[in-house]
Amino acid sequence: MRLLLATKSQPVAAIRAAIVAGGGLIGENRVQELAAKGPELTDLPHEAHLIGPLQSNKVNAALRWVTCVETIDSLRIAERLSARRVGLAPALDVMVQVNTSEEPTKSGIAPAAAAELAAQVAALPGLRLRGFMTVGPNTHDADRLRRAYASLRGIRDQVVASAGPGTADAVELSMGMSGDLEDAIAEGATIVRLGTAVFGARAG
Repeated sequence: MRLLLATKSQPVAAIRAAIVAGGGLIGENRVQELAAKGPELTDLPHEAHLIGPLQSNKVNAALRWVTCVETIDSLRIAERLSARRVGLAPALDVMVQVNTSEEPTKSGIAPAAAAELAAQVAALPGLRLRGFMTVGPNTHDADRLRRAYASLRGIRDQVVASAGPGTADAVELSMGMSGDLEDAIAEGATIVRLGTAVFGARAG
């Protein structure tokens, strides 16, 4: 399991300190912040994931700085990324974001449609499907949290077992944050996104 440091609104100095301390995997919610902070982090070895929604008009800016886009929730945006990456090496790592809680305020494709989208994304040139991401339900109910995370694990297992083109590497489960990491880990999280647990409450 890996810890992803969620660096939304964090100053570059704090991010640099975290990377130096061993936090080599960071995640940003906004492409604008990726583009603003990226030049000041190039001297430090790290991976940068996009963990917020990606708009079509931000694809080029995102591709300059990210090693993985965790928030693919439509074939359209995956095709846009593919068109920019085809023929280039290495392939861009991507994950399908699933709205496992089916809350209208959350991004992500519906669980019932996730396996089909994953198969379509996995077959696109220039992309490598690495797994699935979800944001847990807004609740302190451990049973509900566990069900949501178990749902993502089930989707992952279904897709990998399908043996479809490009699905063999789709093993990652990016789920759980500072407030519910124990439940996510119990359901098999391979990446846990930590923000406040590392940096404290953010300013915005």
